[in-house]
Amino acid sequence: MSGRNRIIGSVKNELVKKSRESALAAVQIFNNPSMSFKSEAYIVLMIIAWTYLLHAYYRKENVEYRYFEMQGTRKKFHKTAKGAFKYWELERCLNCDKSPIDKDTANNLRFLIGLRHEIEHQMTNRIDDLLSARFQACCLNYNEYLKKYFGDDLGIEKHLSFSLQFSSIDEEQKEMLIDQEGLPKNISSFILDFDQALSDEDFANPKYAYRILFVPKSTNKKGQADKVIEFVKSDSPLAEGLNRQYAVIKETEKIKYLPGQVVAKMAEEGFTNINMHKHTKLVNQFDARNPAKGLSVLVADKQYYYYEKWLDTVRAELRK
Repeated sequence: MSGRNRIIGSVKNELVKKSRESALAAVQIFNNPSMSFKSEAYIVLMIIAWTYLLHAYYRKENVEYRYFEMQGTRKKFHKTAKGAFKYWELERCLNCDKSPIDKDTANNLRFLIGLRHEIEHQMTNRIDDLLSARFQACCLNYNEYLKKYFGDDLGIEKHLSFSLQFSSIDEEQKEMLIDQEGLPKNISSFILDFDQALSDEDFANPKYAYRILFVPKSTNKKGQADKVIEFVKSDSPLAEGLNRQYAVIKETEKIKYLPGQVVAKMAEEGFTNINMHKHTKLVNQFDARNPAKGLSVLVADKQYYYYEKWLDTVRAELRK
C-alpha cells in the first residue's frame, strides 16, 4: 500500500470511529432519564454521526467532498478564516449524485436537519415522545449503512438495549400530538409542512419513521412472558389483525387537511355540491374551529387544518 493510500485509509477509519462514537452518544443521551434536552442533543449528535459516515464513504470511493471552484484546470478549495478546508455538511452529502443513501432514509435525515434549523432559534420542549419514531428510524438506518459499507463488526446494536420505563403507557401518553399545547409554533408548523409534502407511501415508510405498536401480553404459564418486547413478522396474521385494530383507534400523527384539500377530496369522491363557500358555511354551522370539538387545529397562529373526523362530518352533510 502506498503512503497516500495509507493516509486515506487512516483518515477514513478515524471518520468511521468518530461517526460511531457520535451515534452511540446520541442514543445514550436520549435514553438518559435525567436529561431534559434529549431531542436537541440526539439530533445534533446524529447529524454529526451521519456527516462523518458519509465523509468516510466518499473518501473510500474517491469522491471529493470538500468545497472548491475550478480556476482553469485547477481546483481552488474553499477554506475557513483559519485556513482549514470546508467540508460538505450533511445536506450537501445527501444532494450529491453519488450519495448511497436511499430516498426514505434521506427523507428522515432531511426532516432532522430542518428540525435542527428550527430549534437553533428557539428552545423546545415536549417533543421527545412526539418524534421518537423518527429518531428510532434514524438510528436503525444508521446502523444499517454503517455495517453495509464498513463491516458487520462495527454494528452498534450489541451496545444498545430498550430503555426501562418507570411508568406504564396509558391513554394520556397518546395525547402527545403535533398540536399539543407547549409545542413551539415554529416546530409544529415545520413538522406539519414537512409531513404534508410527503406522499402517503413515503410518510408510512419505516425508514422515515419507525413506529411500533405495543400491546400488553399476559400468560398463565411461567417462562412464556419473559421478554418486555416481542416482535412478530409484519406480514403475519397477528400483525395484520393488530394493524387493523390500531387503524381504528390510533390518535397520534393525525392526517390534517387544508380547507382547499377538504373540498378537493370531497369532489374526488363525487360530491358536486361542495365549494369553498359551502365549506366555510359548514365550518361555521358546526363550530368546527372550536378546539373542544376536536375537528381542527390552528397551526402557527395562521392556518386551520382539519382532521379526518371533520371530513366525515362534511361527507355526511353532503349526502343529505
